Amino acid sequence: MQMNGAQMVCEALIAEGVKTVFGYPGGAIMNVYDEIYKQNSFEHILTRHEQAAVHAADGYARATGEVGVAMVTSGPGFTNAVTGLATAYMDSIPMVVISGQVPLSLIGTDGFQEIDAVGISRPCTKHNYLVSDLADLPRIIKEAFHIASSGRPGPVLVDVPKDITAEYGEFVYPSDVNIPTYKPNCKGNDRQIKKAAEAIKAAKKPLLYVGGGAVLSDAYTYIRELAALGQIPAVETLMARGVMGAENPLLLGMLGMHGNYASNMAMSETDLVISLGARFDDRVTGKLSEFARYADIIHVDIDPANIGKLVDVDYPIVGDVTNVVKKLLEELKDINPENYASWRATLKRYDDLHPQAFRDSDEVIKPQWVIERIGQLVGEQAIITSDVGQHQMWAAQHYPFDRPRQWINSGGLGTMGFGFPAAIGAKRGVPEKTVINITGDGSILMNVQELVTAAEYQIPVINVILNNNYLGMVRQWQTFFYDKRYSETDLSFQPNFKALAEACGGLGYDVTTKEEFDAALKDAIEQNKVCFINVSVNRLENVLPMVPAGGALYNMLLDHKE
Repeated sequence: MQMNGAQMVCEALIAEGVKTVFGYPGGAIMNVYDEIYKQNSFEHILTRHEQAAVHAADGYARATGEVGVAMVTSGPGFTNAVTGLATAYMDSIPMVVISGQVPLSLIGTDGFQEIDAVGISRPCTKHNYLVSDLADLPRIIKEAFHIASSGRPGPVLVDVPKDITAEYGEFVYPSDVNIPTYKPNCKGNDRQIKKAAEAIKAAKKPLLYVGGGAVLSDAYTYIRELAALGQIPAVETLMARGVMGAENPLLLGMLGMHGNYASNMAMSETDLVISLGARFDDRVTGKLSEFARYADIIHVDIDPANIGKLVDVDYPIVGDVTNVVKKLLEELKDINPENYASWRATLKRYDDLHPQAFRDSDEVIKPQWVIERIGQLVGEQAIITSDVGQHQMWAAQHYPFDRPRQWINSGGLGTMGFGFPAAIGAKRGVPEKTVINITGDGSILMNVQELVTAAEYQIPVINVILNNNYLGMVRQWQTFFYDKRYSETDLSFQPNFKALAEACGGLGYDVTTKEEFDAALKDAIEQNKVCFINVSVNRLENVLPMVPAGGALYNMLLDHKE
């Protein structure tokens, strides 16, 4: 069938089952947008900034498990999108971003809105393409979706010059993909899995270390079964919250820089780490020479480049977490859970000694109380997104996550401004859930223009602003490590958040008491409109425990006097 390149792009998206595209038009991508107008075959959501378009596609992907799709133009349209690409890349999120490019004849001439999108994006995409021949376009888009969603997922860029979108040719969309140099190993080596199973049986203090790959693999039912079969304690990374379920008695909690006492002590004393889809990043390990120093390590990861990158591994297993854990379950049918009874008792004592708790107050609203209260009022019915900072850590520590894909945040890159547009994408992907973005007074202003997007498309995202008039996490570090020299972190000069939300077509609430918060959240859910709930919280509250940067996990700051 004869069609131009712009039509081919749209037909390829339809063939891939794309329901929603987030984007922002411009000159180089205009032919594609003209076809979107003509065809009206999938929903397009016009964000108010390209960064937000990519974050929204990211949130859509995290909430649904499908490939998120964003579309931007060349030049500043693409460079605005780079932060979104890098955010998705660091957290291994499946996404295809289609960018317009100047015509082939202008590439390399410093033409208007020309930028080397392929060169710029190379460090922050799983793969990228510059389409230089119309005949390659259908194959490239097919490959882009395959690469984005297979193996270790990640964002893929397809950069399409404007003349390619205008040129006509034969459209035949491939039914399959054959990339000889790209064959991810998903099975896992049977011999290595048997060795790992024997190591688990022989261990006295095994510990499941569950990472974000467990979410991406949809492995949670098998991981819960593995933990229950052997009664093996488990810790989750920031990206894995919800895998074990908040009420699971084998879950110790989150580990790492702001992990709880029992989790960090468990990792410090275990004799066998069973790592499932985790990458041993610095916020988890702390001082590498002291990390799990008494333990052998089983490392299951679909990306061979991750295995042994930071720590020496005794049992490397390259494969999809779901497939490997299924085989482990078969090998461990005869495991004796009583082998680890004393280990579980030790960890319970640690948890009793320093539980993940906070000192509440009747005089001021504590941010931890807000998080726990949202969990009590909404709980499993919510998808929680966050921006980056203290509020992110409090949410990870205190929200009762029951399932994977309930918690959406920027873990690897730590992108302020991620939470709101990601919530928009999540709500579009899973409309039956209440979507709440937990944010701070610093982060929310990074993509505040998306109030207009949410209002226009009637996407009822609830933004809970934990407002302490500070760049809170930076202020906390200045308190602990910079002798209270609060350099450029005071945010006392602020907009009227209630009025700002209302000016953009949403709802606004100012909250200074617990009773007001309850009323605001209930009303926001009933009103079903985008809103800001601006909560005045204790200004100098700190996120604890805390492992100082580069310190050992067992050396935690458990309390701090102002």
